[in-house]
Amino acid sequence: MNLYSKRYLVISACAGALFATAIFHFIGKLQPQADSQSTAVSLSETAQTESELSVKNTEELVEQTESSNNSIEQSMSSVNATTVAVSSSGYTQDEAQNVAVYEKCNEAVVNITTQTMSYDWFYQPLGLQDSGSGSGSIIDKRGYVVTNVHVIENAAKITISLSDGTSYEGKVVGSDSECDIAVLKFDVPSGVNLKTIEFGSSDNLKVGQKVIAIGNPFGLERTMTTGIVSGLGRPIQESNGPLIRNMIQTDAAINPGNSGGPLLDSSGKMIGINTIIYSNSGSSSGVGFAIPVSTARRVVSDLIQYGKVNRGVINATMYPVSTLTRYVRFPSAIKGGILVSEVSSGSNAERAGLKGGTNENALNLRTRRGIISIYVDGDIITAVDNISVNTQADFDSALEDKRPGDTVTLTVYRNGKSEKVKIKLDGNTNSI
Repeated sequence: MNLYSKRYLVISACAGALFATAIFHFIGKLQPQADSQSTAVSLSETAQTESELSVKNTEELVEQTESSNNSIEQSMSSVNATTVAVSSSGYTQDEAQNVAVYEKCNEAVVNITTQTMSYDWFYQPLGLQDSGSGSGSIIDKRGYVVTNVHVIENAAKITISLSDGTSYEGKVVGSDSECDIAVLKFDVPSGVNLKTIEFGSSDNLKVGQKVIAIGNPFGLERTMTTGIVSGLGRPIQESNGPLIRNMIQTDAAINPGNSGGPLLDSSGKMIGINTIIYSNSGSSSGVGFAIPVSTARRVVSDLIQYGKVNRGVINATMYPVSTLTRYVRFPSAIKGGILVSEVSSGSNAERAGLKGGTNENALNLRTRRGIISIYVDGDIITAVDNISVNTQADFDSALEDKRPGDTVTLTVYRNGKSEKVKIKLDGNTNSI
């Protein structure tokens, strides 16, 4: 057995401790290097991934840009094609539409001239003299023409001139002063194929919608003007004429001579009959009015079939309150309305309970026809179907589109208070 000295043992222990410390220190240095290498690898991989994503995003952006450029090129190609199409025809879309409507309809617009008989102081006829002119529309190949009543009023002779220069004598088939619509007819020679204008619809018109007017202003035949629908549902009354409801207002130029001509939509269908202008000078001021074709269609049908409009009526003798105020003191509550003087015996009005006046309150007036008696204590009609009635024009207008057999509700002033009376309208052949 080897024996070591105490000194030797101490030196060996110190040497072992130093060796262990060196080994531990060496291992500590190796670990950070490994971690550093791992981190470097991770950062390298992240950088590579971001680079790949960047490349991918760039590729997608390029693809989107190319797609967008293709779309733009296609759109520009489409625009260019449209531009080429318009310029090759020589007209814009609006111009082409105007031309098409004019070519379709102008030959169906006629010039109407009238002559009246003149008389001397002894009421002896002196002969015919020119009276006026207007426009009209051929609506049937058999020679039917629609125009305004005021165009042919008091005419002794009516001449209808066509687009080809030929002229024919026109005969009045029927007229309706309440709507200012008249139907004429001329004999069509065999072999002549007339152009006509088709009725459209005025029920769905919108303010701002394009309209076209064709007529003969100042004798300038088949002049076309364009504009828009400026307003709808206008109640218009000219001087002492009838009140016409639901008129179409337009800024299309309408001048003297346009009356009776068509107001057309962009497809060339009639939506109105040009009738009235508001003007201080007598020429167009951008405010014109046309009778809606919904009214014209109904009136024209009756005029051709019956020679008159078959309206429902209240069979009673009635007077506007405004014409009697100088003779009668009405209750303060009454500012207007229609006085019922007498009710026809056996009429629907009598059965409904409408009341006329009594003999005790009779106003006797001397007229050109002799003395008439007005019974002033009868019912006073102030409204028809909740439409206020102040004048005769109001009353006639409220019943204008009613047919025999229709029921209306009258508001009447009776014995100091208002009452409702429902009446079934009679035909207009049973007048008092």
